[in-house]
Amino acid sequence: MPSAPPHIPDKLYFRIGEVARLAAVEPFVLRYWETEFPALKPGKSSHGQRLYRRREVELALTIKSLLHEQGFTIAGARKQLQQQRKARQPGLAFGGGPAAGHLRTVRQELRELLALLDRKKRPVVVR
Repeated sequence: MPSAPPHIPDKLYFRIGEVARLAAVEPFVLRYWETEFPALKPGKSSHGQRLYRRREVELALTIKSLLHEQGFTIAGARKQLQQQRKARQPGLAFGGGPAAGHLRTVRQELRELLALLDRKKRPVVVR
C-alpha cells in the first residue's frame, strides 16, 4: 500500500541532502536516478551543488514510489513515467485533441494582432 507523500516545503530550490531526506533515500541513490531518468535533471549552483526544483523533488518521490512501493524495475518505471507524461498532454504533440482548436484560435488572433501592429509601424504617406 503506497504511503502518503511527505510534505514538500514551499521554497524554490532544494539541496540533494534535503531531497534525500524527503524521499527517505541516500544521496547516491538520487545521483543514480539522475543517470536513469532523463527528466530528473537538477541544476547546479556556482559551487557545483545540485539544486532541485519542486518539480524534480516531486519526480524523485514518484520514482521512489514506482520502484520501492509499486515494485517497478528501473526500465518499467521509466516507461510508466513516459506513459504518464503522454497522458497529461493528449493530442498536443500531433496537433489533435481538444486543446488543438483552442491553440489554432489563439494563433490566429496573434497573427491578426501582429498584422495590426505592423500596419501601425508603417509611416503614413500623404499625397
